[in-house]
Amino acid sequence: MPEACATTPMGRAIRLIGDAWILLIIINLLRGPKRFNELQAFMGHISSKTLTQRLRVLEEMGFVQRRAFLEIPPRVEYHLTEKGQEFGEVIAAIEQFAQKNLSGLVEATKTGEPL
Repeated sequence: MPEACATTPMGRAIRLIGDAWILLIIINLLRGPKRFNELQAFMGHISSKTLTQRLRVLEEMGFVQRRAFLEIPPRVEYHLTEKGQEFGEVIAAIEQFAQKNLSGLVEATKTGEPL
């Protein structure tokens, strides 16, 4: 991404949308609060380190809230904030666009045709 765009709101949005792990976290949390291990199981091959990093980014940006419960054993859940729910709506719109306009591209890429 051009450096001039990197610090703009649109540049930050593009980086978020372009991060598959972040998208998967948001999609999973749209279904309700999840514990760390539940998120990791849903996402398959993500390392604990990568999941922790992405969750911290989402927390810092105000998309995800971490809730610790005073229980033994300790329990922590992650859930979407209102801002995170709005981002989920953006992801849903991208999904609708993709289904409508890009579903035939899988075959095109198999034949070597440009996207």
